Amino acid sequence: MAVNSNAVMRRKARIRRTVKSRAGGRPRLSVFRSNKNIYAQVIDDVKGATLAAASTLEKDLKGSLKSRSDKAAAEQVGKLLAERAVKAGVSEVVFDRGSYIYHGRVKALADGAREGGLKF
Repeated sequence: MAVNSNAVMRRKARIRRTVKSRAGGRPRLSVFRSNKNIYAQVIDDVKGATLAAASTLEKDLKGSLKSRSDKAAAEQVGKLLAERAVKAGVSEVVFDRGSYIYHGRVKALADGAREGGLKF
């Protein structure tokens, strides 16, 4: 069954609108998941700037991961992102899961970010 891209875009926009309205000035932790990799970034929507980013394509993560598309890899990306965000002075964020359900790799990334020191 093919996914209707209009439905995905509407779902993503609806979730982002809700997240931004409840952010209260906190930066947004945005997740993108592909079949082979996972990417995350902390975005300040007021300034329109990325404060920290991490993905499974990082050189230091690439060699240590068995697979770049599993929950263990997503958790490592979350920890790395949290470390970079804390270094940039961010301790609290709102979680933007995009059009993905909070399950599997997305949940593993969030748990890794929490372990790394981010609060959401």
